[in-house]
Amino acid sequence: MPEVAVKGGRIAYLVDGPAEAPVLLLSNSLGTTLDSWSRQIAPLARSFRVVRYDTRGHGRSVVSPAPYSLDLLGRDALAVLDAVGARRAHVCGLSLGGLTAMWLALHAAERIGRLVLANTAPRIGSVDGWDQRIRDVRSLGLAAVSEAALPRWFTADFRKREPGVVEVMRSMVAACAPEGYIGCCGALRDADLRGQLSAIRSPALVLAGTDDPVTTVADGEALRDGIPGARLATLRAAHLSNLEQADAFTAAVSDFLSAREVTS
Repeated sequence: MPEVAVKGGRIAYLVDGPAEAPVLLLSNSLGTTLDSWSRQIAPLARSFRVVRYDTRGHGRSVVSPAPYSLDLLGRDALAVLDAVGARRAHVCGLSLGGLTAMWLALHAAERIGRLVLANTAPRIGSVDGWDQRIRDVRSLGLAAVSEAALPRWFTADFRKREPGVVEVMRSMVAACAPEGYIGCCGALRDADLRGQLSAIRSPALVLAGTDDPVTTVADGEALRDGIPGARLATLRAAHLSNLEQADAFTAAVSDFLSAREVTS
């Protein structure tokens, strides 16, 4: 797997799709790896050069000392774009990845085309909540945290219908490096972009899950209302809508990014 040097280590990434196609960067959620996009790769790679990477502290990327910051994670993403020679890219981010996508649109606007902000918010959770999550990881371990995440990630119906997918994701979180997970918890604890949304100029599609208890439809509406010209679509899913409603998610992303014009 290719890697790019960043502050403190290296970030691992993968590229799929035609070299001449528009670049689409995928940025994933806390506790997951680039494999969490597996259901999107084949269809999206027909039209885009799809770049996905393991967030710092996850998968094959560097596990540097906690805590991390959104600025650090955003600069990691830019390093990946530099590594693949992408002067400009669309970005699709889910949850923590959505915050990273917003950071890119704010701090590297000239590098960013369109944004897909999935199951995310300009402020996710609370300081107390993230501090408690950090304590839980330190005292209980990621196996316990991964079990607690499942009802937030998937609806009860999906957990019954697709136990194999659920187990893959549970194992993915359980295998995460505790220091890396805690590092990203610190980034989520400290990140708050609520006062900056109006400065985003990239055309944006917000995807919200109707049953998402983490980043609700109300959070999606706040993003739509805060980002000039943004549009909102809902999917019948909990937090990991790209897996629970894979076909609908992928179609929404592809249609939005391929549209000739984006209107509010």
